[in-house]
Amino acid sequence: MVYPLKIKFLSKERFNLIHIFASRKKNSLEIYLVKMTKAEIVTKISEKLGIEKGDVQATVESFMDEVKTSLESGDNVYLRGFGSFIIKTRAEKTGRNISKNTTIKIPAHNIPAFKPAKVFVEGVKSNVQVK
Repeated sequence: MVYPLKIKFLSKERFNLIHIFASRKKNSLEIYLVKMTKAEIVTKISEKLGIEKGDVQATVESFMDEVKTSLESGDNVYLRGFGSFIIKTRAEKTGRNISKNTTIKIPAHNIPAFKPAKVFVEGVKSNVQVK
């Protein structure tokens, strides 16, 4: 059985949230650290292409800003072979305030979402083992 835990570690710049998955097998505890930060992406691209980190970071941040701006203006972003950044509409629903024991209305709203391409999903399914 796998137990997901969330633990915050102090890094040099700020707190980073790292997901840790602990698994119990025969009285032993195996811990898997799963993370990839923007800085690590920049470093990998920089090393792979031989471009300075500053230029790569500016490009990555520009890409993220463009995706964010497009979604905020109501346009979806489609990247063939990777996936789509889309806007999902959540319907109005009723919720409960447990502490006051009252019913509240949660209005309809839009949220950003990512839908991976079929090729992307198949690649992850075939290459990443279930832990």
